[in-house]
Amino acid sequence: MSQKILLNSKEIGIILHRLACQLIENHLDFSNTVLIGIQPRGIYLAERLARILRDEYDVKNIELGYLDITFYRDDFRRSEKILEANKTNINFVVENKKVVFIDDVLYTGRSIRAALTAIQSFGRPDEIELLVLIDRRFSRHLPIQPNYRGRQVDAINKEKVKVNWLENDGEDMIYLINHEKDN
Repeated sequence: MSQKILLNSKEIGIILHRLACQLIENHLDFSNTVLIGIQPRGIYLAERLARILRDEYDVKNIELGYLDITFYRDDFRRSEKILEANKTNINFVVENKKVVFIDDVLYTGRSIRAALTAIQSFGRPDEIELLVLIDRRFSRHLPIQPNYRGRQVDAINKEKVKVNWLENDGEDMIYLINHEKDN
């Protein structure tokens, strides 16, 4: 197994500010927009973006929620591994709102499909957008594309993208990990 650093802490910070600015350009004061982090790992990105929007760009109306998609996944009962559910925390109305789903890595698109199904339990959004930190563009199983992307990565074969967050992993770093045996 080998790993390579894709993005370091400084580069991640620059990308987060760019994504925050793109959100401001499209949603202005956020009076009709809600941010929803997809559990489990999208919540770290969502919290960071919400904090940047509030603290550095003085956006006052940020509504941030967390959506658990565990029981909406199409592979829920297909694995020997027992999936643990996370907590959904959406304490606002999504009916007729612009929803921005936030996740760390867009891989096959199946998590986003599950999120699209799960959000219907909370109302019918006017519009749904997708923001991801890493877009693995050649790995898609479903026709899902992000509206906002931090970086596009062409990971192939047995390569995996691992996003580490300071809050959870003790560092801000993104790695490309190759699980094939080195020759």
